[in-house]
Amino acid sequence: MSFSSKTKNDLCRIEHTNNETSAAELSAMIHMGGSLRFEGHKRMTFQIKTENPAIARYVFKLIKALYKVEVEVRTVKSKQFKNRNQYIVKVVSAEESMSMLKDLGIIKDVDGYTTLSYEVPERFKRNREPLKAYLRGAFLGAGSISDPEKAYHMEFVTSSEEFATELMVLVNSFELGSKMIQRKNSYVVYLKDSEQIVTLLSVIGAHGALLDIENIRIMKGMRNNVNRIVNCETANLTKTVEAAWKQVESIEKIKSRIGLERLPNNLREIAELRLNNKEASLKELGEMMNPPMGKSGVNHRLKKIEEIAQGL
Repeated sequence: MSFSSKTKNDLCRIEHTNNETSAAELSAMIHMGGSLRFEGHKRMTFQIKTENPAIARYVFKLIKALYKVEVEVRTVKSKQFKNRNQYIVKVVSAEESMSMLKDLGIIKDVDGYTTLSYEVPERFKRNREPLKAYLRGAFLGAGSISDPEKAYHMEFVTSSEEFATELMVLVNSFELGSKMIQRKNSYVVYLKDSEQIVTLLSVIGAHGALLDIENIRIMKGMRNNVNRIVNCETANLTKTVEAAWKQVESIEKIKSRIGLERLPNNLREIAELRLNNKEASLKELGEMMNPPMGKSGVNHRLKKIEEIAQGL
């Protein structure tokens, strides 16, 4: 199951105690994921088609709770998606469908004609909770969220630019910075920032997905820190090894050209230590000396040896 499907399944378990929040959620689900059909003069039906059985049950439950109408749920095979089941939820009566669609702000009468409305109904903008429910319905209707292990991306897809703009304004009313793009014949309202996605998940009540993302963010942060430390230590180790081999080459050059006995005692001592301990660090070389010497002193003597080798 995808992360998006899991998130939607969790949202479908939310229990409603307020008819206005239920109506807001159902309105957004129909606006985003429903399809309307005229069946004669001023007769219109709608249906919601989904591959997610939890969403089909949820829509059925919302409609029955709010309007007490006869609802039909049937299953068909999707030819487009490898014969997977698709669930269609439909109100049987065209008259009751029309009444519902007007009540939910999906359609409206303008100059004697019935037309689609591309606005978020004003009744749902008056209070915060219906607004949150509306966004939850929009996500259930035509939203998705990427697996946070791979990318941070949450989006809502609609066919109307006007409605997409309304939706973007609604999302951003919660102090978020969603943006809108056109993708072929659709308009997409999206977020890519992980913190803003977490905030929006909290707004719509997807607390399970929120915790999953937070855990993944923590794990990613820990992995990045470990990688930085390892990379830093690897770079330091490489630098140390390269310096050590350069020192060994200088000492070998002096040994073959003039002999180490020509070096002053203090330089000969460190040269012999380096030849016998080619992978030791400056600190380790200093601890082997008698008396022990600090890193800066060891480094100073080895620099002198390199200068002598360069002058040969």
